[in-house]
Amino acid sequence: MFSFRASVVLRSGIKHRGLATAAPSFRIPLIDFSRFKSGSPQDKKNAALEIVNGFKESGFIYLSGHGIPAPTIDKAFAKSAEFFAMPSEVKDSLAWEDPRSNRGYVKIGRERVTQATDAAEIAALREKAPDFKETMEIGRDWDSVWKNQWPKAGDAPGFKDFMLEFFETCHQLHVHVMRAIALGLELEEGFFDNKISEQSHNLRLLSYPPIKRALLDNEGQARAGAHSDYGTLTLLFQDSVGGLEAQNPHTGQFIPAAPIPGTIVVNVGDLLARWSNDVLRSTLHRVVAPAAKPLNAHEAITPARQSIAFFCNPNFTAEISCLPNCGKEKYPPVSTEKYIVGRLAATYT
Repeated sequence: MFSFRASVVLRSGIKHRGLATAAPSFRIPLIDFSRFKSGSPQDKKNAALEIVNGFKESGFIYLSGHGIPAPTIDKAFAKSAEFFAMPSEVKDSLAWEDPRSNRGYVKIGRERVTQATDAAEIAALREKAPDFKETMEIGRDWDSVWKNQWPKAGDAPGFKDFMLEFFETCHQLHVHVMRAIALGLELEEGFFDNKISEQSHNLRLLSYPPIKRALLDNEGQARAGAHSDYGTLTLLFQDSVGGLEAQNPHTGQFIPAAPIPGTIVVNVGDLLARWSNDVLRSTLHRVVAPAAKPLNAHEAITPARQSIAFFCNPNFTAEISCLPNCGKEKYPPVSTEKYIVGRLAATYT
């Protein structure tokens, strides 16, 4: 078993001395990223290899020493909460409209994340068990074609300016993690720099309102259904409530990825897995409701939950094809825009 400094080992969700522990060989490493950014050359190389090995084994890592100050993350959660506390009619005026844009407010039940690709099947899943969450989607603000849907300054003071700063902060972290991946894959450290420079990312604010437990007991119902992400990496900021679960690819069991203070959960998306010829793993994950608080003898209600996901993407103009040292190509080349827009178009009503 790795030390706590290096790894969190998951085994059937049982906590032991501060570690959540699951089936053997499924590990979510806890990696101090400051060793990559400011350590010795050997520290840098070791950190890069730990990141790549974590992505090979489970597709997930916990990242500490990432350089984003705790007050900045706290403010991001506060601004997100202020946004979702606005009246429904204000939020609805900012509604998400187009998968090519992927910007704006998404009300509860509109999205149904899934691995299904058939439109009729996804529609049936959405009707039967929609994801019980609301989101706000933010893209690069300098895009000449697709514009962000910003609330009026009087409705959400300081929201736009802060979220643009946070978007840039997350992009810079993405650049550095991709440099670590390049180094860990024996590529030039800057290999991905000009392939992610367009900032074709998506900052997603998520709110999971309290809900009666009985409403989550329908077959297939979850706060967010099992799915993989679409791009290169996802940077996930969790509150203390938790609910994220990653699937052990060897057993099919979903294992809690409990919040660890001061860390960011980072996972591989489909396009990075495809880029690496599946050397790096894009792992199914979901969000389930935590333990509910009893209202009476017959009903209970779940606590509210917040999270913030920064979905990192290659340039939309980039063609994704097998990296030079990842074996015989398994997939035909695909453009970032075609892949992601196609997945989004199927996911939303």
